Amino acid sequence: MTHQIEEATAFLKSLGFDKPEVGIVLGTGLSQLIEHMEVHQSVPYKRIPHFPVATMEFHAGQLIYGTLGRKKVVAMKGRYHYYEGYSMQEITFPVRVMKMLGIETLLLSNAAGGINLDFKKGDLVRINDHINLQAANPLTGNNLDNLGPRFPDMSEPYHQKLGEKLAAKAQKQGLPLKQGVYASVAGPNLETPAEYRYLRIIGADMVGMSTVPEVIVAAHMSLPVVAVSVITDECDPDNLEPINVEEIIAVAGAADEKLSQLFAAFVADL
Repeated sequence: MTHQIEEATAFLKSLGFDKPEVGIVLGTGLSQLIEHMEVHQSVPYKRIPHFPVATMEFHAGQLIYGTLGRKKVVAMKGRYHYYEGYSMQEITFPVRVMKMLGIETLLLSNAAGGINLDFKKGDLVRINDHINLQAANPLTGNNLDNLGPRFPDMSEPYHQKLGEKLAAKAQKQGLPLKQGVYASVAGPNLETPAEYRYLRIIGADMVGMSTVPEVIVAAHMSLPVVAVSVITDECDPDNLEPINVEEIIAVAGAADEKLSQLFAAFVADL
């Protein structure tokens, strides 16, 4: 894999991806941050060596390089998920490449179901910890010793000081930003009422199908992470209604602009 990472990195450098400082992964229904960027280069995933072959969901996936404020950034418009059939190594390959390009901070976003009954549709929640319930781990197999240790520490998977800085920026903008624990499951089915009860019992405030593999790989490479979930549905097991995926995407889209403004202001002050 090291050789593949080097080839992908060299290809992007040849297109002008010059030492980005911040990497950003934009989750389901979240893409307006690109409008805050001065875009210098946009490359379809299918053109980048060794990036996974895109499924229909991600046929338009792009890696975007530009500036946000005075910072050079590289952003993934669309991510890969385990439920699509990718391996964990494939899902996290772009994060490895962004690190090799030079990023020093990783911002992640996702759409999540709210298990904490205080969370409502459209809320933004800073992830302060996670519970990994996915079936595999991106660090399984031979360790990439040049990138990180065999047994990376996970005592602070989400950078506390940067998270507090994001919260302060949200407060300054008058934007409510809650915090909580994110449970990552394999999907693609949504959860049963009993599963939501279980997730609440074990300490989860929200649930989704992404993010944690990227965070594990970032921790392996000593890359600081800040992550925010958009609550797109309320998962009260005693009052559970059938999920409408189109509504979930619409709720994420409605929250996209405030999250994008928050991320833009945060990056500008890094």
